[in-house]
Amino acid sequence: MTSTHVHFRGRVQGVGFRYTAAHLAKAYRLKGWVRNLPDGCVEALFQGDPITILSVLTQLEGNPGMIRVEEISREEIDHEACREFVVLR
Repeated sequence: MTSTHVHFRGRVQGVGFRYTAAHLAKAYRLKGWVRNLPDGCVEALFQGDPITILSVLTQLEGNPGMIRVEEISREEIDHEACREFVVLR
């Protein structure tokens, strides 16, 4: 299992991005969390198979509608296992 810490920049707050990320993560059986940051970015932790995580990130980057991901930065980290995928406030 891999833990990937991700920052999303662009129009990612106030457009349902966290809930879209959570829906995709749960559909692909990933664990972790997603939350808004004060600077307008969204931060997330995805845990699971690296190929599956990459698939979710690709879908989030190309998501149509109001969401506009302009930049994704990611880093593999050591992190204790999460039990589920949650949206944090």
